Amino acid sequence: MPEAADSHPDLDRDPRLADYANLRDVELRKSLEAEHGLFIAEGEKVIRRAVAAGYPVRSVLLTRRWADSLADLLDGLGDRVHVVEDREMEEIAGFPVHRGALAAMDRKPLPTVAETLRGGPRRVLVLEDLVDHGNVGAIFRCAAALGVHAVILSPRCADPLYRRAVKVSMGAVFAIPYARMTNWYDGLAELRAAGFLTLALTPDQGATPIDTAGTADRVALLLGSEGDGLSSHWLHEADQPVCIPMSSAAMSLGVDSLNVVAAAAIACHGLMRGVLVTGTGDTLG
Repeated sequence: MPEAADSHPDLDRDPRLADYANLRDVELRKSLEAEHGLFIAEGEKVIRRAVAAGYPVRSVLLTRRWADSLADLLDGLGDRVHVVEDREMEEIAGFPVHRGALAAMDRKPLPTVAETLRGGPRRVLVLEDLVDHGNVGAIFRCAAALGVHAVILSPRCADPLYRRAVKVSMGAVFAIPYARMTNWYDGLAELRAAGFLTLALTPDQGATPIDTAGTADRVALLLGSEGDGLSSHWLHEADQPVCIPMSSAAMSLGVDSLNVVAAAAIACHGLMRGVLVTGTGDTLG
């Protein structure tokens, strides 16, 4: 069992624990994590998935009761393992860490969109300006579970490796390749150049139902922001608008759309069952 960290009167000032400070301050964390090239994995399952995906461990902060279950991962980390009391963990992180373990991980270089598309993915999800980290994490979990090959982010999308996104995804952000566009305005041109049919998901019930949309060898499904949906520019640029058919009774009561995570799950399922099964012998998932 690792030795406990020395007792410090000001744990939040201990330089060994700087990676874990102010975890609930979103803007500060985004700046700190970008500057130091790190992210935080929370909980044993997520930490193990990050390690299995090849992310190097900077350090681990955990409470005593989790030291034995993570012993195999902690072996060899030496003084980069910090064992603290529950109260101290909450003091450092700024909130109760119910899963009892945090790991600071080094990021890996993010591939370009062209590099991500070059490997032959046929099922791609494209997110435009989703800013809620929980939603991004949940959508990655949907995409990974349903067999999507890659996710492409617009420049303003939330970071999939932000702690909440990683936590909500249950580590699915490590299971699916992703890249971030550098140019939103011409972002779809790169997909078209790679041979993708682009489908724009819209609540407009006049659009083509997603499970009857046209087929192609390579298809990208576009999802818009939580409030406004896809921009008019991307709607216009896409090859075809598609919708999830809604109940007419619900629509008469003003329920005319789904939240973006529910829409993503249904749309990915429809995409995988209908649009992307082209008789080439592919197996889904």
